[in-house]
Amino acid sequence: MTHTYSIAGMTCEQCEMTVKTRLQAHPDITSALVSKDKQTAVVTMSKHVSIDELQRALGGDTSKYIITATGHNEHAEQAKSWLSTYKPILLIFSYITVVTLLIQAGNPHIDGMEWMRHFMAGFFLVFSFFKLLNLRGFAESYLMYDVLARRIAIWPYIYAFTELALGIAFIMNWSPLLTSIITLVVMSISIIGVLQSVLNKRKIQCACLGDVFNLPMSSVTIIEDGMMIGMSVVMIVLMAF
Repeated sequence: MTHTYSIAGMTCEQCEMTVKTRLQAHPDITSALVSKDKQTAVVTMSKHVSIDELQRALGGDTSKYIITATGHNEHAEQAKSWLSTYKPILLIFSYITVVTLLIQAGNPHIDGMEWMRHFMAGFFLVFSFFKLLNLRGFAESYLMYDVLARRIAIWPYIYAFTELALGIAFIMNWSPLLTSIITLVVMSISIIGVLQSVLNKRKIQCACLGDVFNLPMSSVTIIEDGMMIGMSVVMIVLMAF
């Protein structure tokens, strides 16, 4: 995609070169045509880069160069970029939700426990599938942020097969209380590294879908893990009490 921006503060050819160099240093920007006479920059990106990121590339709020969007709606572009980035995971959740609800449609009444069990089965089976497509690639990504994987190198491999086992256990309704407890423990450990990475604003790849999709670590990952933790807690409480 290509957008035109207004850039204030360029007064000479050196300024023009500085702005161009700083913009093109961004990993998602493929080219930048900068003009000090027009006070503009025509920026081509592999994916949308927010105006805040562009300003940081130019030196932040204290920089003499101030960039503003012209000719496009920045909020709309960010929304499209977000949807494009997270399309795979949104589709997966949609498919699992629809399929598990269709199963409930065949029952005389909706069984919440059964729906959660089927949803969690679908979640773990699908997510483990993508991890197992390239187990080594998943392990390398997971090592970058998971607290247990940093200490036990084999844990990413165990984790991928644990997800597969949990998916099978949920779909077979095998020892549901024990399965839910294991899910709670495993996902609680997993979310620690996710929270640390998001809160520290680390720009790393999320390993939830292995290395098949280049998904950034974000609040979406927290919601994804949080859902599994929440469902497992509800199931434990309902079965135990």
